[in-house]
Amino acid sequence: MTMQREGMLSPYRVLDLTDEKGLLCGKLLGDLGADVIKIERPGGDPARSIGPFYHDEPHPEKSLFWFALNTSKRGITLNIEAADGQEIFKNLIRNADFVIESFPPGYLDKLGLGYSALEKINPGIILVSITPFGQTGPYKDWKTSDIVAWGMGGDMAPWGEPDRPPVHFSHHSQAYLHAGADGALGALTALCHRHITGEGQQIDVSIQEAVVHCLEHITSNWDFRQAFAKRGEARNPTVGHQTILIWPCKDGWVSWSHGGNSVLAPSLPLIKWMQAEGMSNAFLDEFDWNRPDFARIPQDEMDKIDEPTAKFFMTKTKAELLEGAVKYGVMMYPVATTDDMLENRQLKARNFWKELAHPELGVSLTYPGAFAFSSEIPISITRRAPLIGEHNQEIYEELGISRDKLLILKQAGVI
Repeated sequence: MTMQREGMLSPYRVLDLTDEKGLLCGKLLGDLGADVIKIERPGGDPARSIGPFYHDEPHPEKSLFWFALNTSKRGITLNIEAADGQEIFKNLIRNADFVIESFPPGYLDKLGLGYSALEKINPGIILVSITPFGQTGPYKDWKTSDIVAWGMGGDMAPWGEPDRPPVHFSHHSQAYLHAGADGALGALTALCHRHITGEGQQIDVSIQEAVVHCLEHITSNWDFRQAFAKRGEARNPTVGHQTILIWPCKDGWVSWSHGGNSVLAPSLPLIKWMQAEGMSNAFLDEFDWNRPDFARIPQDEMDKIDEPTAKFFMTKTKAELLEGAVKYGVMMYPVATTDDMLENRQLKARNFWKELAHPELGVSLTYPGAFAFSSEIPISITRRAPLIGEHNQEIYEELGISRDKLLILKQAGVI
């Protein structure tokens, strides 16, 4: 039996053919209540080999990466390159609303499963294609990795030290996650269009373009100052000093930046707090924090500001600094670790963390909850990621395929 779920998208079915480039798209639609069926090749999706792994044991059923991006999905295996597999997929299309895929452009067309073929079977079908550079253009057949997409999307150049190459700031797939979210947005936009016109369509998501959309921290600086930031330096090229953004404290790090009288980071509230605790000095007390040229003060003056500030932060824990920041109106915040987030009272108060049972592991694991809360309809993760072929019998019997036939298909490498 199909598990009954109530959600914004509970009447709709999604066939998820993506690899790691698009897994988030199906997860988001599943959290909204859609019946998402993750379709893997027989033997399992290669993304199951991406770590880290539960208890550091590499295994296709223990990938924490897979766990995180495939909640709220059921799972089947199917070889869509086999003739029988293609017929089964076409039968699934008849009752589907969305197909999401991340194959190279033209791959599904070669199998007779591209949008032009699918819409003949189901005129309302919405095909979401997530590829490195989109379905058109001179780069459309190029391959990518997350670091390549991040670099070619323009968001690697600003990060790192000025005398070293740019850096990719995360081990995992930031570019792919942005593209997956864009795919979900495109799918829902197409669904609204279908309600108006009755027509399906293909949504073309470029991972490179998804990264370009993340460049507001660069473009806004240009809009504000008509200047681009240099890697590892203050954003305004007319700034006369290096700016410290992350500071050590007793038990970790906090984020703070002296900004003089800047509305973004006014320094005076912090100085008043330091004065109240006897940790200011004559230079800080007499400094004109309202001077309009604060951004251009020389480095030696900035050092005289930074030195007592660093000593002050090292006398306190992250919790103490946050409490004082609220009291004195200081725009400073702690840099949270994973443990900090698990114990965060705000997240606990909103029941953000969810426990999902993993009977195959004999444990329940803690997951981040849904991406939003709705006052009317639940948005939530509803099940752990599927095991390889876990719902083959359940879903294929809906198509009228007998258990004996399923065994034959499995032996033939179709499922």
